[in-house]
Amino acid sequence: MSGSAGDRGGPRAWAELLRLPALFTVPGDALAGAAAVGARPGRRTLLAVGSSLCLYEAGMALNDWADRAEDALERPHRPLPSGRIRPTAALTAACALTTAGLALAARSGRPALTVAAPLAATVWAYDLALKRTPAGPAAMAAARGLDLLLGAAAATGGIRPALRPAALLAGHTLALTTVSRHETRGGSPVPALAALGTTGVLARTLTRRRARPATAARPAHSRTAADTLRGALAAVYAATAARPYLHAALNPSPPLTQRAVGGGIRATIPLQAALSARSGAPVTALLTAALAPSAARFARKVSVT
Repeated sequence: MSGSAGDRGGPRAWAELLRLPALFTVPGDALAGAAAVGARPGRRTLLAVGSSLCLYEAGMALNDWADRAEDALERPHRPLPSGRIRPTAALTAACALTTAGLALAARSGRPALTVAAPLAATVWAYDLALKRTPAGPAAMAAARGLDLLLGAAAATGGIRPALRPAALLAGHTLALTTVSRHETRGGSPVPALAALGTTGVLARTLTRRRARPATAARPAHSRTAADTLRGALAAVYAATAARPYLHAALNPSPPLTQRAVGGGIRATIPLQAALSARSGAPVTALLTAALAPSAARFARKVSVT
């Protein structure tokens, strides 16, 4: 998406820098974390969501600041190489957003800050040092898993029940980030094939029913409805991610690889919703899934990659 001198430093340029549509993939992390520990979303969960949003956007601004020389060659239309946003402004925004994210986590309690601090460190380490190393995808996956754990820690102070959902979300992120490393040059079909396989494994895991007896509080028909919702969300997740991954595997050109990355990012929302449903929080799952239309609508105006 090309910019012009007319929007120098304006809302459009900042929306591109911060990948505004991708913001809708963030709240579901904290919501899934709270659901995993059996907590209803409350004030602390909202603070965790705010912290996650700030740290995520800090990573977006820092990413473009760190990549400004490379983007000048490969993506000269991006806000920094095009001159619409100054590098110092992007770096200042990254620092301010990181500070705000840690402050919001502290407001939700010490356990949340204990998770938010390594999350922020991982974001900065990824953008400044790890992105182009073999450890890059693992660092990004760790950041996403920590973001889910942040929601769990903010809700109850404990994270153990949220470790498995965090691992599943991290697995999706690992596969997606591996594909994204080829989005400007294309290349091998292997990353897209691996991401396609990961999507299938995750979808199968999400639809597998846990062996729990029906109780007076949760009768069999209620379990059936919850399983139906979880299965539907898992199917949406698989459909959103699998098709663009398959196209990129068949033709690993930059345009199709970029579409695969966009599909993987959009698939994060139904994945988060399915994780909440799997934890027995259908309302949270539906609230998370409701973010998807807005993400898709904004993605038609501002690129998510």
